[in-house]
Amino acid sequence: MIASKRLAALSAALLLSTAGAFAAESFNRIASFPVALNALDAEASSSEIITASEDGMTLIYSDSPGGGIGFVDITDPKAPKAAGYLAIEGEPTSVAIIGDKAYVGVNTSESYTDPSGKLVVVDIASRTAEAEYDLGGQPDSVARNKAGTLIAVAIENERDEDAGDGGLPQMPAGFLVIFDVAAQSLKTVDVTGLADVFGEDPEPEFVDFNDNDEIALTLQENNYIVIIDGKSGTVTGHFSAGLASVSDVDTKKDGALRFTGSQSDVPREPDSVKWLDNDRLVIANEGDWNGGSRGFSILSKSGEVLFDSGNELDHVAARLGHYPDHRNKKGVEPEGLEVATFGEERYIFVAEERSSLIAVYRDTGAEPEFVQALPSGISPEGLVAIPARNLLATANEVDLRADGGVGSHVMVYELAEGEPNYPQLVSDLDADGRPLGWAAISGAVADAEQPGLLYAVSDSVLSAEPAIYTIDATAKPARIIAKTIVTRGGDAAQKLDLEGITLDGAGGFWLASEGDSAKLTPHALYRVDADGKILAEVPFPAALLADEKRFGAEGIARTGEGEDETLWIAMQREWGDDPAGQVKLLAYKPASKTWGAVAYPLETPAEGAWVGLSEITIHGDYAYIVERDNQIGDKAQLKALYRVPLAELVPAELGGELPLVSKELVRDFIPDLAANNGYVLDKVESFAIDADGVGYVITDNDGVDDSSGETFFWSIGSL
Repeated sequence: MIASKRLAALSAALLLSTAGAFAAESFNRIASFPVALNALDAEASSSEIITASEDGMTLIYSDSPGGGIGFVDITDPKAPKAAGYLAIEGEPTSVAIIGDKAYVGVNTSESYTDPSGKLVVVDIASRTAEAEYDLGGQPDSVARNKAGTLIAVAIENERDEDAGDGGLPQMPAGFLVIFDVAAQSLKTVDVTGLADVFGEDPEPEFVDFNDNDEIALTLQENNYIVIIDGKSGTVTGHFSAGLASVSDVDTKKDGALRFTGSQSDVPREPDSVKWLDNDRLVIANEGDWNGGSRGFSILSKSGEVLFDSGNELDHVAARLGHYPDHRNKKGVEPEGLEVATFGEERYIFVAEERSSLIAVYRDTGAEPEFVQALPSGISPEGLVAIPARNLLATANEVDLRADGGVGSHVMVYELAEGEPNYPQLVSDLDADGRPLGWAAISGAVADAEQPGLLYAVSDSVLSAEPAIYTIDATAKPARIIAKTIVTRGGDAAQKLDLEGITLDGAGGFWLASEGDSAKLTPHALYRVDADGKILAEVPFPAALLADEKRFGAEGIARTGEGEDETLWIAMQREWGDDPAGQVKLLAYKPASKTWGAVAYPLETPAEGAWVGLSEITIHGDYAYIVERDNQIGDKAQLKALYRVPLAELVPAELGGELPLVSKELVRDFIPDLAANNGYVLDKVESFAIDADGVGYVITDNDGVDDSSGETFFWSIGSL
């Protein structure tokens, strides 16, 4: 009964009505700051642990790969500005602020077996280091007490994951350091011999003070928590974080989202810890070594488990398209935590590294209440709340610029009246109460008769379970109300990379699959019935495949009936026989089984970029085509909708010169994407026009693989 009530509450929070069944206030992202602006010459730059100045006007984050700390001016939180960077010799791991000083834990270790580190005191106003103190080991987490008189530093002396299968013990042992701010003196606290598992080698991970100057310290790999009196340095309590069991979770990296697995009696292995009050703790159960409980827990100061989230975080992520199937041993991987009181409400914020979400819960004193999920760049690591300004900031550590992706970002959220603007697409539960898992929406088409009803497909990210999703676009957020697996011979069809879908006029669909010879995936069209059963397969003709490139079909649309029925396929990029800057719109007539094409003129890409097509939809007298570049964030220049007169879609035979169609700009999507206050996403992949002539746009999130996992779904109104 309790589980079903929690499930109902989660569904109510996720599935908002258009009238607004949400609380009067919600958190929404209001800005995103690329941290590379603080370190323009750095090859890699990251924001990891983040904190705020006491006046709440400046954010300071640690940047381990860049070797420094960065400053962000949020005087205007909707327009963060680069505010300086301080290079520090070593690898900054964490930072805390007292008054006008920042206290930075810095790893200077020569090796795992010879760890070292220092506590660096930085004057915030001048951006200069004033003093440093030898910590005697490799620091991880740094925290301050409420009065600003004490600093606690977790000295991890981390294990080498490549040594002895990454197991313990690996000496030297870790410990805790307490720094007296006034006396500028250090006190070392020995925490060996306490943990049930490898007690001789504690692995301190995270620290936090309560209002009584008690310190909670997690020993992650030891699955243990230690309570220490901050004034005396005396260990006053210690206990195991315990074991947890989870059911209805996805445990296989198999290209399918099937929430039918379970894990029994796995250690929680907490990363972050925060005091909820002076008697309760909340822990994020990352499960870095042997764990996999994939949730967060609330414990009493004596170790009693008061609440465990079980599979909730995984299920919410799956319903938002954020579940990371490609690396799912630890599920969404809860890692960072923040606890803060806004007005009369106390919130728990859980950063999920692998799903790139922030789960927001309301502390009720008993079981916490799920409030909402926030999108947060790629791999959120740290969080800081600024209740006096109704703000929350996150630090997202991954920098993919070297691979053409987006860099690390700090993101800012505000608590204000109104509904959340994310998620914009969420799935229902199946008949067994499990999430309809989805990701990487890559093509869409509208129902011929019912306004607001769409059908969409996912690409090869979910290669073992290609599917057609039925979407109710009239709901807010839009809802995936059904999931139909594409099958061949009764089993989920293999070797498909679905990138387009259109109605077949008989209750079923035509699907376009983008081929890749290197993966033995054919370039082909597939006709399926309403149940997803493949009825016919149409390979691309030899005349076309002679000049094959990997970037093939990216959308499909249908015109005509009977002998005049024609399928139009948008090819993403030029193949070997295409003139530079032109791409084919293929035409296939099922009745005669003949192929033809016209040429479409692409926009000129910026240096280092390419431009291609990602969707085609036919409505009225026009074919609507989505054209985009492959750039993301500040480099994105082209995400747009064009239209081509149907009168010009007169295909010529393949192998000869193709007629070049004209096009007209309908809408620039970049302002739409930027309105989400993150960075501009690269893949606008789906566009459909419903029975009332309303256009809908959906982005492809790449299945949270080197991606924020964000899916944007919006309407551009009537066309």
